[in-house]
Amino acid sequence: KNKLFSIIAHDLRSPLNNILGFSELLIDKIQTSNIEEATKFANIINTSAKNDLHLLDNLLTWGKTQTEQIEFRPKNLKLTPIIEEVFLVSNLTASLKNIKLFSSLSDDIVVYADQNMLSTILRNLIANAIKFTNSEGMVNINAVSQQDYIEISVTDNGVGINEENKKKLFGADLNFTMRGTKNEGGSGLGLVLCKEFVEKHKGKIWVESELGKGSKFIFTLLMSTK
Repeated sequence: KNKLFSIIAHDLRSPLNNILGFSELLIDKIQTSNIEEATKFANIINTSAKNDLHLLDNLLTWGKTQTEQIEFRPKNLKLTPIIEEVFLVSNLTASLKNIKLFSSLSDDIVVYADQNMLSTILRNLIANAIKFTNSEGMVNINAVSQQDYIEISVTDNGVGINEENKKKLFGADLNFTMRGTKNEGGSGLGLVLCKEFVEKHKGKIWVESELGKGSKFIFTLLMSTK
């Protein structure tokens, strides 16, 4: 409960302050016909609003997991359409940093998973990759078959993570966060949700990363059932 109030007080309040402050500047620039500055402030407002919405989605989802209000309904799912849908949500944020999103998996890969949970996992891992990748970078999703499970990876060519910080990821206490390449904030909640949802599918999640050379977040799901 304390952490929840902390997230609401800080991680939600900060983007809302940005929206209020820059909207006032935007009004001023429109009145003086400074279109270039107005466009810049409009983009900042848009990004702040989207970050707040993303965090609110995570907060609501996490709250439901803590009170066991989320139903687990796995079924056979084609992976490509789900990734394409998540890309639609993530593309605007990526475009603001000129980051390209790629998918290099086979169209016939089918997993046994809950669609809402899988979308949440992918959305958070892609958002995380965008956050820690510099402008003109790239984020790639791939999936390969491994015996009776599918290994899905989200790879970026961003700033990477040192060994000490890697050990702090996925922590249930939510006390560890890092700033993005454009000083983006975060609550640490997204990776916690990813871990909970992957484990709900009896899968595993981990990260391979080297400072300055990008990161690769990997998780496993069961193959489709007959």
